Amino acid sequence: MSNPLLEKFHTKHTCAPFSLIKEKHFKPAFKKAIDQAKAEIDNITSTQEAPSFENTIEALEFSGQTLDRVSSIFFNLNSAETNDEIQKIAQEVSPWLSQFSNDIRLNEKLFERVKAVFENRTELDLTTEQQTLLEKKYKGFARNGANLNALDKEKLREIDKKLSQLTLKFGENVLAETNAYELHITDQNQLKGLPDSAKEA
Repeated sequence: MSNPLLEKFHTKHTCAPFSLIKEKHFKPAFKKAIDQAKAEIDNITSTQEAPSFENTIEALEFSGQTLDRVSSIFFNLNSAETNDEIQKIAQEVSPWLSQFSNDIRLNEKLFERVKAVFENRTELDLTTEQQTLLEKKYKGFARNGANLNALDKEKLREIDKKLSQLTLKFGENVLAETNAYELHITDQNQLKGLPDSAKEA
C-alpha cells in the first residue's frame, strides 16, 4: 500500500498533500521513518573511519529527515485539526518517539564520536556555522544525559517517557477546553462597534 507521507510531495512549494493523507497512514509512516533514522545512526556509529565533522556531525544533522517530516505533519494536525483517531495515534506514537530520541542521546558510540570531534575542534578548519552546529550537538548530548551512568540513563528514559505522555495529554486538554469555550453576552452594549456579521456568528 502506498503511503503519501513516505513519498515525494509533488505539490506547489512541496507542501504536504493533506487531501491524500489519512489517519491510517500515520502509524506505518512513523514505524518506517524511525527504522530509517535508526539505520542512518547505525551508519554513523559503525564506520571504521575516524570521527570527522562530515562523517559524524554533518551526517547526524541530516539524519531522520523523513521522521521529522512525518512528525511535523502529524503533530500540526493534532494541534490544529485533531479528532479522536488522531489523538489515539498520538498516545501510541509519542512513547516511540521518546524512546527513539533517547536511543540517540544516550548512544555511547555516537556520543564518543561527537565528543572526539568536539575536543579536536581547534585543529579543524571549520566555518562559523560548522562550529556553532558542533557545539550545539555536543551540548545537546551532554545536557540530555549522555554522561550519566547506566542506571541513571534508565531512570531518565522512564522520566522522559512519562513526560512525553503528560505533555501530550496536557495539550489535548487545553485544546478541548478551548474548543468548548463559550462567552455569553447579555448586554448588547458590549457588542458596540462589531459588524452585524460578527454578531450573528
